[in-house]
Amino acid sequence: MGKVNFCMLFGLFFFLQRHLVVRGEEECRLIGKFDIHGFVESKDHELIIGGMFPFHFRTILTNESSWEEPKSPKCEGFNFRSLRWARAMMHAIREINNRTDILPNITLGYQIFDTCFTISKAVEDTLTYLTGQNETMPNFRCSAGAPLAAVIGAGGSALSIATARIFGLYYFPQVGYFSSCSVLSDKFQFPSFLRTIPSDAYQSKAMAQLVIYFGWTWVGTIAADDDYGKYGIKLFKEEVEKVGICISFSETLPRIYNKEAILKIVEAVRKSTANVIVVFSTDIDLSALMEEMANTNITGKTWIASEAWITSALIAKPSYFHLLGGAIGFGVRKGNIPNFEKFLHEVHPENTEDDLLYEFWENAFNCTYHADRKALYTDRVNDTIEREKHISSRHCIGNERLRDINNTYTDVSELRITYSVYKAVYTVAHALHNLDTCVPGAGPFPSKSCAYILDFEPWQLMYYLRHVKFSTFSNESVWLDDSGDVEAYYDILNWQMHDNGTINFMNIGLYTGSLLGYDMKITNSSIFWNTVSGQSPHSVCSESCLPGTRKGIRQGEPVCCFDCIQCAEGEITNGTDERECIACLSDYWSNAARNECVLKEVEFLAYEEALGITLIALSVFGALIVIAITVVYVMHRKTALVQANDRELSFLIQFSLIITLLTSILFVGKPVEWSCMARQTTLALGFSLCLSCLLGKTIVLMLSARAAKSKTPGKGGTLMRPLYQKLVGLIGLSIEVGVTTAYLILYPPWVYKNMESQNVKIILECNEGSIEFLCSMFGFDVFLAILSFITAFVARKLPDNFNEAKFITFGMLVFFIVWISFVPAYLSTRGKFKVAVEIFAILASSFGLLGCIFVPKCYIILIKPERNTEEIVGGRAATNDKSAPPTSASMTSEINNTTISTVVLDE
Repeated sequence: MGKVNFCMLFGLFFFLQRHLVVRGEEECRLIGKFDIHGFVESKDHELIIGGMFPFHFRTILTNESSWEEPKSPKCEGFNFRSLRWARAMMHAIREINNRTDILPNITLGYQIFDTCFTISKAVEDTLTYLTGQNETMPNFRCSAGAPLAAVIGAGGSALSIATARIFGLYYFPQVGYFSSCSVLSDKFQFPSFLRTIPSDAYQSKAMAQLVIYFGWTWVGTIAADDDYGKYGIKLFKEEVEKVGICISFSETLPRIYNKEAILKIVEAVRKSTANVIVVFSTDIDLSALMEEMANTNITGKTWIASEAWITSALIAKPSYFHLLGGAIGFGVRKGNIPNFEKFLHEVHPENTEDDLLYEFWENAFNCTYHADRKALYTDRVNDTIEREKHISSRHCIGNERLRDINNTYTDVSELRITYSVYKAVYTVAHALHNLDTCVPGAGPFPSKSCAYILDFEPWQLMYYLRHVKFSTFSNESVWLDDSGDVEAYYDILNWQMHDNGTINFMNIGLYTGSLLGYDMKITNSSIFWNTVSGQSPHSVCSESCLPGTRKGIRQGEPVCCFDCIQCAEGEITNGTDERECIACLSDYWSNAARNECVLKEVEFLAYEEALGITLIALSVFGALIVIAITVVYVMHRKTALVQANDRELSFLIQFSLIITLLTSILFVGKPVEWSCMARQTTLALGFSLCLSCLLGKTIVLMLSARAAKSKTPGKGGTLMRPLYQKLVGLIGLSIEVGVTTAYLILYPPWVYKNMESQNVKIILECNEGSIEFLCSMFGFDVFLAILSFITAFVARKLPDNFNEAKFITFGMLVFFIVWISFVPAYLSTRGKFKVAVEIFAILASSFGLLGCIFVPKCYIILIKPERNTEEIVGGRAATNDKSAPPTSASMTSEINNTTISTVVLDE
């Protein structure tokens, strides 16, 4: 669903580009606008930094009619945690503006938009950054205020992947603070994406090392249905499988709430004997599962958490502790941002026009603002604002104080993602500062030039971002590698319960990783285990191996479990817990369950299957056409066109085409000794007779061509008598008969059971015996075809009324094309399709010869009988009829006002 939305909105972006309405010479107007909310402070600032945060958990699904203008969806489910992230961005920008050592002459503003934790909204935000939202402005990016320098966001990995593809088209800088998916390190796909959170390539390895450290060999996995979850859990599986750890179950959290899918995961956890479950998901995607599992009696499981939910207040609820207590997870680097808590408390809806703050205030204090200050971000139906169901109707009086409540927004005890946002802003600021302080003549761009801070290209800022390096207030060194990633640093956290009933994230260790390796330290004595014994859970595999599988013992490793390895193809086990698989006999193969040997399927091109019936029908149809042409020839045997260039040879060619067409029937059906011996030899003899007769015809045409080119009438060459033409055909056929006879006597073909091509089938086919004899047979046919083509090609341009040489040339070209194409197709196929390819080549070449040589003549005989006269065929009379193709076997040529006729009529 997310990919579909992305593609649709990506197309909309280009649609908007192509449909800007121009006013005057420089103005532009967007024909569509998105319903986007957030925080904007862009006036009186030289540069703007964009930000994308999921202030809401989801969009509101609506069933819009096709006859109404589509509207940008609204959102619901306020996210306090994301508001804190956005406030961290504002706080960082305010700090930078107050500092004199960073951008001393430049002030930064911000444009922060809500992604609603959906790809569609994130893409809307992206298009808004690139095109703007004002009705008219004198440039392409129709936005007010200072130019946009970079964007911080877009939150989750799936959102950043969607937006980074668009920003990457313009090489527009994007710095992620919460998008850890490993695929974002691919600079070919995401050239302008950088981040201040470590890549999941490190976190997945850290999770695998944690599982290995405690000796767990039987674990379950749960992943979010997005790139973050799928790539993260995939890398984890790859790491643990290297050391023989088994995966008990692997489930995927639904992206959109689905009760049935959630219950399926709950049931998988309940039934599994694995006591360790690895979860790669965001807190929003995981919340529905945890809410459902909290109502069950599932206990004794140890959960391994990714950084996206280990410290989330949405999951870290005391009511979940009986289920998730003792969970171990990885948290990104923590930072105590100076003066940040005070900055959080300064917010008040009365001091701003930002509608999100009104909604925040209502959710934080469970009250409702008066009519003119109601939250504007919820859905409207019939001009009535639908309130969040959990919000009280009590009116907000305006003097509520954030210091008096304790929620996720005001909680500054675990500033991890918040600190990542803070570093992302400073990363952009330091890059801008380096760009601003560039010394002309020593710059990194062509001719050692520098970029101007108020008018630079996105790619110029990208250079400085890729080379940025600075230290934070805590002396943490921030720099990016070639993939745009920071060095991996994770605190290993353990869920424990405070005496006051709140959840404490106890730091029990540290994991650092880089391209050179990793280092992990864990304090075992500090860990709380949610087990009956209070010790590390014992998670091993104990299920029996069912029939069709065998036990696979891992040598040299702790015997924690054994794998149930499916027997290889052709092997079975018919009992449980078998250690070895039994190989099936040569004529048998294992079934899909690998618990029984069954007879192999025998494959050949049968008469009763559709392919065989079709090919036979084509063969018979072709033979009938040839017979019909023969009947036409017999009925008009006294006409000049039939008598031209040896009538008997024409009948022999027709007879040979019938043989070749019907020979294909021998290739269909179960191969037997006689059919294997007959099919290739009959085919070779048929083509030999056909090509020998054609050669007899084309030799006459070539001699006629020589006569036509002679400047002295009657001295251009000697014409061949019809008897000699027949002798050419007889000699060619005799040579082929000799070769085929020797072939059948010395190395005849036989029926062969081919078991090598496919293990599950026996391919019944003909072994052709001697490849040398087979090549000799068909090689002689090729030789005849080449001679026929050359002689016909020489005579192709005879200036006559009916040029048979031209059509013989076309026929031979078709013949060559078919058989040249046949060779790679034949060698690349197996089984019955290999036979079908050869039949198709036989039919195609036969139909090609038939169509090129005889169909044009039949057209003259049947449709244009007035042209079938001795005068026209003999070239003694001209014709003005251009509707019929020149297709006969005669030639006339005027040389020195003299007509030379080269027609050879039967004597």
